[in-house]
Amino acid sequence: MSKIKKLGTRLANQIAAGEVVDRPASVLKELLENSLDANAKKIEVELEAGGTRRVLVRDDGEGIDSDDMALALDSHATSKIVALEDLDAVATLGFRGEALASISSVSRLRLLSNASADSGAGWEAACAGRDMDVELKPVARPKGTTVEVRDLFFNTPARRKFLRTEKTEYNHLEEVFRRNALAAFDRAFE
Repeated sequence: MSKIKKLGTRLANQIAAGEVVDRPASVLKELLENSLDANAKKIEVELEAGGTRRVLVRDDGEGIDSDDMALALDSHATSKIVALEDLDAVATLGFRGEALASISSVSRLRLLSNASADSGAGWEAACAGRDMDVELKPVARPKGTTVEVRDLFFNTPARRKFLRTEKTEYNHLEEVFRRNALAAFDRAFE
């Protein structure tokens, strides 16, 4: 059953924050917050080249229904709100439906998910850069979600130029990881 809905233009404009992906640490922050919002008990992170080559976040959270996989990568698509009044009751870290769309517009993104604990069957959605069609295919995987972000800023060389050294980017990533792990001390972070 589909949970994710595309926000209407007016509501999207009212709550727009202009998600900016400016470095690998901002990617990690968004992905960790998605895992926490999905009630994950275990969150694993893998990084390569200071996050510019690869950022992977794997969790055992609620997962995404197959009907919602492609929509999850669309901008202003969320399961948290449908009307402006819903903002009063938001108890999650994210609700605008911008994070995955923003990240996928400047990277090669793979989203793998399974929303059923009874099934080892899930779905993979892949896209790369702006205006790319989402490719969906079935995959075997346990309940939860994995987001793999590769080649950050491959299509925006000007942004890539502003990144610091690999070590500096790792330091920013480590800060985001620690901040989230300390705030969610009841979850396992690796």
